[in-house]
Amino acid sequence: MAYEELSKKIIANIGGRENVISVVHCATRLRFRLKNEKKANDAAVKSIDGVISLVKSGGQYQVVIGNHVADVYDTLIKIGGFSDGGEVANDDNESKQNLSLLDKFIDLISAIFSPILGPLCAAGMIKGFNALFLAVGWLKATSGTYIVLNAIGDSLFYFLPVILGITAAKKFNLDIIVGATIGAALCYPSIVALSSSKVNLFTVFKDTFFEAPIHITFLKIPVIMMNYTSSVIPIIIAVWFASKIQRIARKIIPDVVKTFLVPFTVLLITVPATLLIIGPLSTWLGNAISTICVSVYNFNPVIAGLVMGGFWQVFVMFGVHWSFVAVMLANIAAKGYDPIVVLSAAASFVQTGVVLAMIFQTKNEKTRSLAIPAFISGIFGVTEPAIYGLTLPRKKPFIISCIGAAIGGGLIGFFGTKNYMMGGLGIFSIPSTIGKDGINTSVLGYIFTIFISLIIGFVLQMLFGRKSVDKPLLEAAVTSESSSKVNISKSKQENSKSSVSYNQAEILKSPASGTIVPLKDVPDEVFSSGAMGQGVAIKPNLGQIVSPSNAKITMIFPTGHAIGLMTENGAEILIHIGIDTVELDGKGFETMVKKDQQVAAGDLLVKFDLATIEKASLSTITSIIITNSKNYHEVEVMKSGSIKNDEPLLSLT
Repeated sequence: MAYEELSKKIIANIGGRENVISVVHCATRLRFRLKNEKKANDAAVKSIDGVISLVKSGGQYQVVIGNHVADVYDTLIKIGGFSDGGEVANDDNESKQNLSLLDKFIDLISAIFSPILGPLCAAGMIKGFNALFLAVGWLKATSGTYIVLNAIGDSLFYFLPVILGITAAKKFNLDIIVGATIGAALCYPSIVALSSSKVNLFTVFKDTFFEAPIHITFLKIPVIMMNYTSSVIPIIIAVWFASKIQRIARKIIPDVVKTFLVPFTVLLITVPATLLIIGPLSTWLGNAISTICVSVYNFNPVIAGLVMGGFWQVFVMFGVHWSFVAVMLANIAAKGYDPIVVLSAAASFVQTGVVLAMIFQTKNEKTRSLAIPAFISGIFGVTEPAIYGLTLPRKKPFIISCIGAAIGGGLIGFFGTKNYMMGGLGIFSIPSTIGKDGINTSVLGYIFTIFISLIIGFVLQMLFGRKSVDKPLLEAAVTSESSSKVNISKSKQENSKSSVSYNQAEILKSPASGTIVPLKDVPDEVFSSGAMGQGVAIKPNLGQIVSPSNAKITMIFPTGHAIGLMTENGAEILIHIGIDTVELDGKGFETMVKKDQQVAAGDLLVKFDLATIEKASLSTITSIIITNSKNYHEVEVMKSGSIKNDEPLLSLT
C-alpha cells in the first residue's frame, strides 16, 4: 500500500485531522495525542493494510506500523497538514485529558525523548564502537581518528541539556530557542569549570548527604555548582518552570515589546533559579533515584534480571519502558553506568529466536512472509513487528519469549554487565557494554547471553509452540461441516457449556445465491478499500440471505439492509445488502431473526425484494466482510463465477 493511502486511512479513522493534538513517532509506532479517543474507530484502524496493531497507553493512541514508520510519518504530516513536529493544536485546554499520574508521566517522558531516540542511539553506537576500537588496539586515545569519532559520539550526550531543552520546550509550549538557551547555559564552559573548582569560599550542609562546596555567589546568594553536562532531570524541570514564567510574562508585557522582553524575562529568572535551586535539588533527586535503582540491583542482580527480562516486552507494549530510559540516562549521568536497562537486552534475541523457529514450523506462506523480515529486524533490536504480527496474536509464542527473556535477563545480571552509554539495539548494543576496563568478563558474558538467548527462544518454540503457529484448516473445516448438521437447540446447549474459541480456522458458506464479485470491484470505497476488513461480494439472483455458519446475531440494522454475526469459531461477519440501500428506509426488506439469536448454517436471516432495489436505481451487490480479518493469516475466496447459498465461499485460515 502506498504511504499516501495508508496515511489517509489512518487520519480518517482516528477521527480526522481536527481530532489530533499532535503526532510523533518512535522506532515502530505513530504516537498520536487525540482530543477525544472515542471518535477513533479502533477496529477500522487495526484492519488497515499496513497497520500491525494498535496500543492505547500513556494518553497516547499508538498505531504500530513497523520498520518504515519514519516514511509513513513524513507522508502523514504532509497529508494531514500538521506542522513540523506533528503538532496541530497547542491549546492546553484541548490537550488536557483525564489521565492517571502514571499515564501523564509516560506521556511526558515519551514526548521529550521520542524525537531524540534515533540520534541518541546513533551517537551511542559511534561512541561504543570507538571504545571497542580502543579496547582491541586499533586506535589510540591520542590519535586524531579517535578524537574526532569521540567528539561525534560524545557531543550529543555532553550537550544533552541543550537537546532536551528543545524537546521539553515543545512539550511545555515554551519558545524552543529559549529552551535551548537554558540548556546551553548549563553547559557553558565557565559553569562546567566551576563545578570542579578547587577554590572554595565555604561549605554548606556540612556533614550531611547534601554537603556541597561553594565556589561563587550570585547577588551574594551561594551557588551550589553541579556538573550539568549529560544531565536529564535539571533541564526538564527548568524548562517546565520557564514555561510558567513565559505564560505570566506574555500576559503582563505589552505587545509592542513582547518579542524581546518576554525571552529576556524568562532567561533572566529561569537560569539563576536553576543554578540556585532547581539544579541542585533535581541533581540530588537524580542521584537518589540512581542510588535506589542500583541498590535494588545490588541486592540480587540475577533476580533483578529475571524480573526485568521477563516483563520488558510487556513494558514496551504499554509504553512504560520510557520511564526506564529516563532512569538509564540519570544513572549514566550520576554514576557513569546503568545496570538496569541492559537486563532487558535478551528479550529481543529470545523473541527473534522464537520467530526463527516459526519460520521452520509454519506451512503458511503469509506467516513466513511476515516472519522473515521480523527475524531480520529483531537481530537489530526492533521486535514490535514480531510481537504484534506473530507472537502476541498466538499467545503461546509470546509467553515463551517472556520466559526465555527472564532467563536471559538473569544471565546478564549474573555476569554483572552494565551499559556505559545509550547505544544501539540488538547486536549493536554490544559496544555500549564496554567501559574503561575494555573487553572484560561482563562484556564477554553479555555476548554469550545474547547468543544463547536466541537459541533458548528457538528451542522453546520448537518444543512447546509448534501447535500455535498454524491453525489446522482441515480439522476446523471438518468441525464446521459436522456442526452445521447439528440441531439448533443442541447447538445452544453446547454454547452454554463452553466459551467461544477465537481465531480458529473455518470455512464459511455463501449467504446468498448469485454471481461472485471481487471486493475491490464493489462500487463503495468503504468496502472496496478493505477498510472494514477482507471478504467478497455477490450480485444476488435470489432475494434472501442465509447464515453462512452456526452463529449468533450481533447486529441488525433497523432498515434490514445489514446484519452482523459472530460464528462459534470467532469470525465476525458483516453482510451488507446492496449499495446505499439505507436510503430505502427498510422498504423491500424483512428480517427473520432478532439480535442475540442463535442460528444454524443455512437459516434464513433476511428477505429482500430485488425489484424494489433496482427500481430505486441502486446496486444489489451484497458485501460479505470479515470485520476481524486481522485475526486470521488469510481470508481466501474459494470460488469464482456463480454460486449457490449452500456452497463454500470463504476460507478463514
